[in-house]
Amino acid sequence: MNTLYYGDNLGWLQTVPDESVDLIYLDPPFNSKATYNILYKSPDGAKDRAQYKAFTDAWSWGEAADEAFRQVMVSGSSAAGILGALHNFMGKSDLMAYLAMMTIRLIEMRRTLAPTGSLYLHCDSTASHYLKTILDAVFGGAAFRNEIIWKRSHAHSDGKQGARHFGRVTDTILFYAKSDKAIWNTQHLPYDDKYVERDYRRVDESGRRYRLDNIQGPGGAEKGNPFYEVMGVSRHWRYSQAKMQELVDQGRIIQTRPGAVPQYKRYLDEMPGVPLQNLWADLPVLNNRSKEVLGYPTQKPLALLDRIVAASSNPGDVVLDPFCGCGTAIEAAQALNRRWIGMDITVLAIDVVERRLLRKYKALQRNSDYEVKGVPVSTDGARRLAKDDPHEFQLWALTLIDGQPRNEGKKGSDGGVDGLIYYKDGAAAIGQAIVSVKGGENVGPTDVRDLIGTMNNQNAKLGAFITLARPTPKMLKTAAEAGSIEVGGQHRPRVQIRTIEELLQPGRRGRLDLPPVYDIISSVAAARRTSGKKRPKTITPEQIRREPPLRLSFKGGKSDAQKGLPLEEPLLVTERPKRSRKAS
Repeated sequence: MNTLYYGDNLGWLQTVPDESVDLIYLDPPFNSKATYNILYKSPDGAKDRAQYKAFTDAWSWGEAADEAFRQVMVSGSSAAGILGALHNFMGKSDLMAYLAMMTIRLIEMRRTLAPTGSLYLHCDSTASHYLKTILDAVFGGAAFRNEIIWKRSHAHSDGKQGARHFGRVTDTILFYAKSDKAIWNTQHLPYDDKYVERDYRRVDESGRRYRLDNIQGPGGAEKGNPFYEVMGVSRHWRYSQAKMQELVDQGRIIQTRPGAVPQYKRYLDEMPGVPLQNLWADLPVLNNRSKEVLGYPTQKPLALLDRIVAASSNPGDVVLDPFCGCGTAIEAAQALNRRWIGMDITVLAIDVVERRLLRKYKALQRNSDYEVKGVPVSTDGARRLAKDDPHEFQLWALTLIDGQPRNEGKKGSDGGVDGLIYYKDGAAAIGQAIVSVKGGENVGPTDVRDLIGTMNNQNAKLGAFITLARPTPKMLKTAAEAGSIEVGGQHRPRVQIRTIEELLQPGRRGRLDLPPVYDIISSVAAARRTSGKKRPKTITPEQIRREPPLRLSFKGGKSDAQKGLPLEEPLLVTERPKRSRKAS
């Protein structure tokens, strides 16, 4: 079954059976020393983007790196010798920690690959040369197939920021096959327009372009080519006489003038194109205007993963991405009818992948079409997560209510604000619910009053108090005293208390009483992805400040909201109020 795994991928990789995976694509951290944030688009378009730290791409030597190095040394892999030599050279450095952590994982990945399997490792110049050396040791030098150069961005200049180097616009993808039996489906690109105009300049009566090809047998009689007459011309031909007659009857053998050597009529629309090479500069570049941008750091274009999955797997095969991020490889596998396994160490990434799949494939059902492992499925599991990692527990709890984390860029005390939920409030209004998450046992009415105070300060109509412990009668009374308010066309309690146990009920029967919820994955991206819809205008913050108020429309069915699924088309700008001539 298709599966998403939350947690350290090394532990999960060790549970994957030997030789059960057909294709592995991994886009691991590059050791770039950068911090990457998930961007959450504010639905009104006027606020700054909220951001939440997804991961810090910086490594340091510690207990985990030390253990990874030890495991490599006793693994029996040829990589042990390489890693040991690097350790003698680098010592216990940050880069050495990165290489040790990657090596033990690559050893496990090779074990999971079927004999017909392949691996594509996506990296940049930070450590690509070290990673190739390690891959040669893990898979054997003969397993190397290509160093693919992918152009990831348009030309740019960092000179104003003080850069003194050529622009860096490419990444490297290292392609290895486990054996000579590895699955391979040749990919093609369209022919160049100049080539088409030059070689396929002829057009028949039906409008089809074609060229004329030589049909004489190369090498003549010495190569066993038959000799006979065609259209009054005797030659050694590359086809048997019966096959030649068949082609003549089909109109595929033509003579440009009497006495000329007949030739084969080859149509352009029957040709597959130019075989793909290892320089990939033809794929769409992701930027803020791209249709598929989700706001997730290091996201790759779907076309890139479509190409890799199509080239090195077949329908029904298993595709594994052990650093799945926002799930581009997972979506490509799903679209191309492959089975898939995704792993990520952040609960927010798992949530983004689920939302992405459910938005595009609404028929998918968790536990029947795919599973999620590693996240709590009971209050006992939730308690373990809250004890082991309170921060991840908080983020996981927010995923149960379609919330987004509080902007990490805000200063000062959060006043009990752990997250936000945006929702439709009337025909053109956007509301936000303040979320407070408590994973401890010592909760009381003071915590609820803190939430109400924050709601009042931020003019939020609704508040959600999510607790692992059962609420006390005084807490319930405090929430009830906050009263109810009309939101989304009906009266709802201002403060809604839900336990983790309620939120984990089958069918999410314990979900919050809210109007349709705004999808936290970029609304503009979602709107542009909808086929057949007019692309909304791009409105800059400066235009918002100087133009008349925007009219917003909300599109989405009640059924999706009732199911707790993200809406296919969240809020988007559809038009501006027309100005009167006098006003302009």
